[in-house]
Amino acid sequence: MDKLEAYRKKRSPDKTPEPFISSSSNREILYFVIQKHAATALHYDFRLEIDGVMPSWAIPKGPTLDPAHKRLAMQTEDHPLDYRFFEGVIPKGQYGGGPVMIWDSGTYHAQVEREDHTLETIKDKKEGQKAMLEGLKRGELKFALNGKKVKGSFALIKTKGFPPGKKNAWLLIKHRDKHIQEGFDAADLDFSAVSGLSMKQIKENFG
Repeated sequence: MDKLEAYRKKRSPDKTPEPFISSSSNREILYFVIQKHAATALHYDFRLEIDGVMPSWAIPKGPTLDPAHKRLAMQTEDHPLDYRFFEGVIPKGQYGGGPVMIWDSGTYHAQVEREDHTLETIKDKKEGQKAMLEGLKRGELKFALNGKKVKGSFALIKTKGFPPGKKNAWLLIKHRDKHIQEGFDAADLDFSAVSGLSMKQIKENFG
């Protein structure tokens, strides 16, 4: 089964600069990226490397380091690993047309809950991916992010019947740890973690 079939059906390589391959895997490291995306509606795309692709979730309000606020995350199609390098503008009229910023990026580790309800961080990539694949099927992912803007332990939990009629709805939840920041708002950090450009500058430079 081609995990990128849904991705490719929505895009044409001769019409968009988006990547179409997964060539950038590392034998020991799992990557994540969060991309600020001004398509029909502004949102943040959260992508985790799992088994050669990047399962993705669209988060309308963006991630937060404030555990008091859960974030709705709508699962979308898997993306190629090379998408974590993409910053630019998807042409108008194409799927997801608009500027895309690498809002944050870095590495992550899968986590599993012990019997005493504490979290164990899995350092081995193979074992980590196994835990994440099982979590995807179960609808419950736990992981620790090491990015430039977001750090620490999180959970993605698939919801049941909320919002009504939405089968792919999850909640992104920040666990309490040393990285929490009350009142954290992704909108306050409108600059690329890679280029330093704002969304307006990306639109002007790549449009």
